[in-house]
Amino acid sequence: MKPMNFSHDFSENEAILKQRLGLDQSFDVGVRKLKIFNREVGIYYLTGLVDNLYIIEILRELMEVEGRLRRVEQPFVTIKNHLAHIQVEETESMDRAITQVLSGLIFVIVDGEAKALVADVRSYPGRGPEEPDTERVVRGARDGYTENIIFNTGLTRRRIRDERLRQEIMQVGVRSKTDICLCYIDGIVDPGFIKIIKKELKAINIDGLTMADKVVEEYIVKQGLNPFPLVRYTERPDVAATHILEGHVVIIVDTSPSVVITPATIFHHVQHAEEYRQAPAVGTFLRWMRLVGILFSLLIVPFWLLLAINQEMVPPALNFIGVNENKNIPIALQVIFAEAGIELLRMAAIHTPSPLATALGLVAALLIGEIAIEVGYFTAEVILYVSLGAIGMFATPSYELGVALRIARYGLILSVIFLDGMGLVVAMTLLFFSLVRLAPLQRPYLWPFLPFDPPALYQVLCRASVPSLRWRPSIVHPQDKIRQTPTSE
Repeated sequence: MKPMNFSHDFSENEAILKQRLGLDQSFDVGVRKLKIFNREVGIYYLTGLVDNLYIIEILRELMEVEGRLRRVEQPFVTIKNHLAHIQVEETESMDRAITQVLSGLIFVIVDGEAKALVADVRSYPGRGPEEPDTERVVRGARDGYTENIIFNTGLTRRRIRDERLRQEIMQVGVRSKTDICLCYIDGIVDPGFIKIIKKELKAINIDGLTMADKVVEEYIVKQGLNPFPLVRYTERPDVAATHILEGHVVIIVDTSPSVVITPATIFHHVQHAEEYRQAPAVGTFLRWMRLVGILFSLLIVPFWLLLAINQEMVPPALNFIGVNENKNIPIALQVIFAEAGIELLRMAAIHTPSPLATALGLVAALLIGEIAIEVGYFTAEVILYVSLGAIGMFATPSYELGVALRIARYGLILSVIFLDGMGLVVAMTLLFFSLVRLAPLQRPYLWPFLPFDPPALYQVLCRASVPSLRWRPSIVHPQDKIRQTPTSE
């Protein structure tokens, strides 16, 4: 569509706006016309996205200004000065004015003026800040991001009162024109990285971002068939603020309660806010338990299946490993069915209303528990090890990483079934090299393990005390590398 600007003719502007906004068809698009200083004035707004009190106050002020000022030389400037709002700007572009009114702002056109006044009076419907269900902590803030981008930027600004904090907003989507905000600190973030993000966002050419931040992720990191998450999601403002101070870029997409943190490595997905709400020793203990649990859940089922199929490989001290009784179904199929059953139960729990969740848990315990063993479908060992693997996956802080590891575990199990021990070795090697070659947004995915960075790897493995953290992570290429200077005794 060819760019269109406002005309000096009020009637011409009115006719074009009536057609483009569908005033006769859309009930929520409204216009209020006044006559001030012998000039036709039109106020255009969108019901449901604006604060009605602001609209009423603006109308009252404009109707009263003519009574106070009988004659004025510049009606447009006078109307602008008397708009009862703190944020008012001029625009000559009708396209921009329409985009703004569809975003919840209002614009005012005046007869004889080839421009409009745009005022921000939006009041998006939505819930209040609540603690995210998937990132709960024992101690810490209970607020969380919402679907309102204005709330989200405010929650971030509340935690970082730095004049160099930048929150740049842009619209993406040919039809949806979804608001996207880039949050970073000027002077810390790598300028080249900001250029890469902006270039990728501006290159998005799609009708709308119906899935919000997920669509943005797929465009900027080119994930393809790789199941591992290449960006980090969080709904906690304190987690996002911490990463911004380190030099990361946070992408906030309107209508989404989660924000995107980039760049991110695989080790960013195994950290949790609870580790930083406890003493360093306790945080280190929690981190190690989580890391061991994740590795344990990935390898326990395929490794046990390998030993169960090849009993001669089991040393005498571990002869209890394996299957103690034979069933009608082969052990390999039992593992596949049990893994599929756990996955289906997880999906069912997500879609089950909360009042019925307890009932679902009881049914699941009966179906794949004692009754399944007694009937002869599964052996007790299969249920035990599959359940242990599921517990480890549920302990993964990142939901996306947990799903990716489940897919990887399926691959390891199938490699054992078809290729035995050599298959497990080959599959683990391929998994490792596939992670090594990942470099989303030109950042190595396995940093600080590869390339090897000992100080950074120590901070990944151990929760260091905050006063000891002097340097920002090199993965973000910060302009200001020093996080804090050591205090003098």
